[in-house]
Amino acid sequence: MSAGSAAAIANGKAIYTQNCLTCHQADGAGVQNMNPPLIKTTYVLGDKTRLIKIVLNGFNEDVEINGETYSNAMPSFAHLTNQQIADVLTYVRNNFGNKAATVTVADVNKIRPVK
Repeated sequence: MSAGSAAAIANGKAIYTQNCLTCHQADGAGVQNMNPPLIKTTYVLGDKTRLIKIVLNGFNEDVEINGETYSNAMPSFAHLTNQQIADVLTYVRNNFGNKAATVTVADVNKIRPVK
């Protein structure tokens, strides 16, 4: 892991603790039938663009993961900077048993260009 990735994961953990932990829990397991798990799901490990859009726009539809339906709405976290979004998603994609490519600021900038 590069120093940049290690720093992104450390920053991402702090952002997760402040913004995500209440719903997705410290272990990323979520809350049954309410908040989906972040552990080895296609949402987390799959398309980075879709994941970035969920953080920016929120998510307000039922989602089925591993045979369970989750229905709690997720608010938008568009108040986070593009760097914070990249860091928290890199953290989520590389914790809770997940191993996936980092999310870079450039990835987020493609979805939400910096003004």
